[in-house]
Amino acid sequence: MSPLITCIFVRAGSVASSYYGGSRLSRGRRGSRGSKAFSSVVVAIVLIAAAAFGLIKLDIPQDLTQSSNESPSAAPKDASKALAGLKVAPSGSMAGYSREKFPHWQSADDFGWKVPDPSCDARDDALIRDGKVVKVGDGCDVTSGRWVDPYAGGTHTDPSDVDIDHVVPLANAWRSGAASWDTPRRERFANSPEVLLSADAGENRSKGDKGPEAWKPSNQSELCDYATRWIQIKSDYDLSVNPQEKDALTQMLGTCGGS
Repeated sequence: MSPLITCIFVRAGSVASSYYGGSRLSRGRRGSRGSKAFSSVVVAIVLIAAAAFGLIKLDIPQDLTQSSNESPSAAPKDASKALAGLKVAPSGSMAGYSREKFPHWQSADDFGWKVPDPSCDARDDALIRDGKVVKVGDGCDVTSGRWVDPYAGGTHTDPSDVDIDHVVPLANAWRSGAASWDTPRRERFANSPEVLLSADAGENRSKGDKGPEAWKPSNQSELCDYATRWIQIKSDYDLSVNPQEKDALTQMLGTCGGS
């Protein structure tokens, strides 16, 4: 063992001993649990120190360095099958609709997000998941980053220029089945990682509550991904599509190539 590694081990043992000397665990609870934790601390310190000196290279899992939440889209083949299985029906009434019936921007960790801070809501975590080099301040305040718009392709570095889009808008969901849901199910839909996507504010507002029959991404290369996301959400939440919507989705899937 090199003198440098020996020095690291000695220092690690000293740090870990100091840490456990000040531990809040009572003597009766330390035992093997404390021993295992002690060993883990020593190993972690040694690895980090060795990496810092260039003696080893650490492969850090991606989910430890950035949010591993996914906003998934199905494979085109799966999307075609799912589309064929969706109920086709005329759009329902907007009677009784209100955004407040879909409680949104709730605490992210209640809805399957992996959050960097308990104070993050679903909007915060969508920004963190979809951005690159995202900086987060106190209270999960997203201060900067880089976001590529999935609809038009533009890039933003100011989070205030980014909206969090419900891929299937809340009003569209209401017209296609959500009117009969209870509040917890609407809340789950409104805060789901699957349903939310960071997008250019202008594109999101242009889209509004329109379906694919009335609005589509201006970036033609995004049509396939948009259609597969839309279909997957409607399939997962048992929402219907109207005939024109189904035709538009079928055409968009035709842009997917040989996938």
